[in-house]
Amino acid sequence: MKKIIIAGFVMSLLLSSCVSKKKYNMLKEGKAETEQYLREYKDKYYKCTLEKEKYQTRLEALEDNNKTLQDALDRCVNLNQQGNVNISKLLDEINKSNKYIRMLILENKKKDSLNKVLSSRITRSLKDVDTKDLDVKVKKGVVFISLSDKMMFKSGKTEISKKADSVLFKLAKIINDYKDYEVLIEGHTDNVPIHTQCIKDNWDLSALRATAIARKLQNDFGVDPARLTAGGHGEWLPKASNDTPEGRSMNRRTEVILMPKLDQFNKLMEKGVKEENQ
Repeated sequence: MKKIIIAGFVMSLLLSSCVSKKKYNMLKEGKAETEQYLREYKDKYYKCTLEKEKYQTRLEALEDNNKTLQDALDRCVNLNQQGNVNISKLLDEINKSNKYIRMLILENKKKDSLNKVLSSRITRSLKDVDTKDLDVKVKKGVVFISLSDKMMFKSGKTEISKKADSVLFKLAKIINDYKDYEVLIEGHTDNVPIHTQCIKDNWDLSALRATAIARKLQNDFGVDPARLTAGGHGEWLPKASNDTPEGRSMNRRTEVILMPKLDQFNKLMEKGVKEENQ
């Protein structure tokens, strides 16, 4: 009987010893896994710490930039408040200027319309003149009438030909009808040199021809000499190349230029100044 009890006890110890070993191995494996997880999370924690330091540095830099921008904004606001009065005055000046500019544009349109009518009337009045000898154009509010030297003068001469009288008579009638226009007479030549007992060079020839026409308009056709200005450009403002006979023929010309009087423009300026000061 004792032997059976002892044997049972031994068997119990053996069984108990076998279960403890299994648990031990399980705990050992669990410990190893836990240590592995711990190492992994330590690495992650270290990386997170580095990221935090990096973003902290960036945040501090952004805060510094924000302060700088805020200071600049505050200065701009102060300057803007100080400049509000000046801006208001500037806007008033701009509005006055715009009003004045609109008035000038309106007056300019009126002048353009008058100039077109004047140009059309001159063209109709001189319709019997060969188009090669006459050219009428409006440029920038000014009427240009180009007369060929073939029609007006003999070659190298300053005396006006008889056939030019009818042209100048018709032209003078229109000039006398438009009394608000100044009359500028300009002589032009080609580049062929000239030198005679009475004419020194092309400067001289162009100026003498211009004054001859001015004198004709005054003495024979009653144009007010105070409205007339005469001068010469010689060969220095050609319309075409002097390398061909055709080009030289175009360059030998007298231009009668009709333009609004300067005192009319000055009156317009004075009117604008008065309106600005009101």
